[in-house]
Amino acid sequence: MPDTPAPQPRPDPNEKLVKVFDTELESEALLVQGLIESAGIDSDLRAIETQDAFPIGGAVILVREEDAAEAAKVIEAYRQSPPLEEDDTAATTG
Repeated sequence: MPDTPAPQPRPDPNEKLVKVFDTELESEALLVQGLIESAGIDSDLRAIETQDAFPIGGAVILVREEDAAEAAKVIEAYRQSPPLEEDDTAATTG
């Protein structure tokens, strides 16, 4: 039997969950979810479905209501961090 990764801890669907982050980029949502979970906060990542009349997409991150303030701090720190350069060697050579 192949090793399967353990499922990510998720809040109980019966708990009150609040949206703390949304983005059109799934990769950004996964990054932010990783930051939130590394801070010890369980989260749920949900895709925003594309609709015919209004083509939208992306993802939202939900956390327990009592974890929302701490998750907001993690997200704010992420937003305040400088963007990563695509090629760090280009910045050091000249």
